[in-house]
Amino acid sequence: MMGRDDDIPPETGGTAETERAFYGRRKGKRLRPGQEQRLEGALPRLRVALPERGEFLDPPALFPVPVDEVWLEIGFGGGEHLAAQAEGHRQAGIIGCEPFVNGVVKLLRAVDERGLRNVRVWDEDATALLAALPDASLARVYLLYPDPWPKRRQRKRRFVSDASLAEIARVLRPGGHFRFASDIDDYVGWTLVRASRCPQLRWTAEGADDWRRPFPGWPGTRYEAKALAAGRLPSYLTFERVEAA
Repeated sequence: MMGRDDDIPPETGGTAETERAFYGRRKGKRLRPGQEQRLEGALPRLRVALPERGEFLDPPALFPVPVDEVWLEIGFGGGEHLAAQAEGHRQAGIIGCEPFVNGVVKLLRAVDERGLRNVRVWDEDATALLAALPDASLARVYLLYPDPWPKRRQRKRRFVSDASLAEIARVLRPGGHFRFASDIDDYVGWTLVRASRCPQLRWTAEGADDWRRPFPGWPGTRYEAKALAAGRLPSYLTFERVEAA
């Protein structure tokens, strides 16, 4: 059963830095020497450098190859989805946000092994990157299997909020898509309620199969595999950027 949060007022006030930490650990098990070398050698080359406060990035200019559009994945985990999308859509530049060092190293390996020149990395809080992106600069934003912070006192740490969805809508171009996946029904309901309060986002589902089926070209993720093995069925939500009525 999805959570009933429609009686909750919009979240307001404060900043992400002072009120919410959206991610948990920064580092897991000790990196092997080869992983340390890859982190030291490849990450500085791929890391996005944020502009001065009040200025904005030029997203297509972040990539050494021409790109037709730019996508963003927030919290890419081990990077399997991001790497598959980058390999299958080389005309798209993809920025991946992930503060977990071990996950970043996994993506860096895929970038090296597959020769992906259309990938850039931000290894800090995604809210800082969103704030540095111009209006209508992205064609897609992914948020896949984010930490559900399941305890009631932890829910303010969930990435999805009225403020974060407003920022995602701001950086999406008209017709662009925000794609959210989770195996936690409460978080799915939480997201639907908050997206319904964002006039620039429209849920595209017309029938139940539209949120039960993975997104087109979906390569799967390790988190999804764990959810399915545990008997939890994921939901796949797509929201389109529209003009407010």
